Amino acid sequence: MKTLLKIFEWATLRLERGAKEKNHPLYKPYSNAIIAKEPTSLEEEIKEIRRSGSNKDLDSATEFEMSDIFYFARQGVESIMDDEVTKRFSAEELESWNLLTRSNYNFHYISLRLTVLWGLGLLIRYGLLLPLRVTLAFTGVGLLVFLTSLIGLLPNGRIKNMLSEKVHLMCYRICVRALTAIITYHDSENKPKNGGICVANHTSPIDVIILASDGCYAMVGQIHGGLMGVIQRSMVKACPHIWFERSEVKDRHLVAKRLSDHVEDKTKLPILIFPEGTCINNTSVMMFKKGSFEIGGNVYPVAIKYDPRFGDAFWNSSKFGMVSYLLRMMSSWAIVCSVWYLPPMSREEGEDAVQFANRVKAAIARQGGLVDLLWDGGLKRDKVKDTFKEEQQKLYSKMLVGTQEDRSRS
Repeated sequence: MKTLLKIFEWATLRLERGAKEKNHPLYKPYSNAIIAKEPTSLEEEIKEIRRSGSNKDLDSATEFEMSDIFYFARQGVESIMDDEVTKRFSAEELESWNLLTRSNYNFHYISLRLTVLWGLGLLIRYGLLLPLRVTLAFTGVGLLVFLTSLIGLLPNGRIKNMLSEKVHLMCYRICVRALTAIITYHDSENKPKNGGICVANHTSPIDVIILASDGCYAMVGQIHGGLMGVIQRSMVKACPHIWFERSEVKDRHLVAKRLSDHVEDKTKLPILIFPEGTCINNTSVMMFKKGSFEIGGNVYPVAIKYDPRFGDAFWNSSKFGMVSYLLRMMSSWAIVCSVWYLPPMSREEGEDAVQFANRVKAAIARQGGLVDLLWDGGLKRDKVKDTFKEEQQKLYSKMLVGTQEDRSRS
């Protein structure tokens, strides 16, 4: 890995020097950075705008002024230019070129040595690594379907559970090797226990096998057709996974009851849930859905952080299908990541599900070195909810007319 990093650094320096000599742009004009500014309130910013263009007594000014429009216009422009949400659904830009085309959007011929090095890397990744990885992937999935189907014929009991755990671990570890995943697990004494709920930040579908290669979990998800459906049906024969029909997913009470019944049985495996509900590019953690935190029982937070220098694990589902995504994963140099098991957490007295979810999310973001965002990952596909707009309207009206208490005192 150190040798690869040194090659990446040399290639990047050579590429930057050549691009500078030929006056070619090298990196994308926009980065993933957020516009830097000091955190201030709506009222403070509007007062600053009024102060710069008016001589009125600002403390007593409670009427609308035309200059207030500039605050909302500026906020809108900033959101368009460099918002906190949409950039979380695109691949993270790298500081160095890793000889993969993704991290160098505007490649030009620089030198013969650099081109030969890139071609050699292409030959190794596609000619040597990819066939081996595809073979391992088919072996792992095939064994998982075949062996779990056999175990499903056994009567329920300790032997069946033991064999199921051994088979699941073996097959997931084969699949992890199909990605050449190099995983470092931290604080294993905090690993999820039976009857608990494991929640983690979500970057990729491979998050499942990253965690499941170090311990067994009960999966939660919607029933699919095709190959995925075959895998789900075989897995549930050997282990009590929780699969829902498409019509059942929208029934929150039914989903909550099945999850609650599973958690109450301390002999069953911990449930694995990704509360964000969508894949984020591993630079931040977005809003956790509260449903996972209404069930009760211990919650075991897990932080997953990938190193994008060797291969980007983020799945941009709006840009790549599952097959093309897996092909990109298997043709990268490696998937390198760190996993931190955090101490179990439970709801405190007087704490509602939303507050509990935010506390768990903050702990995961802090441990993984990720940005803690309040936005809903559902904005990846949906429009902004009216409640967000109404919140800003309420803040502005409160500044103008004051609260009910202020009006009663006056």
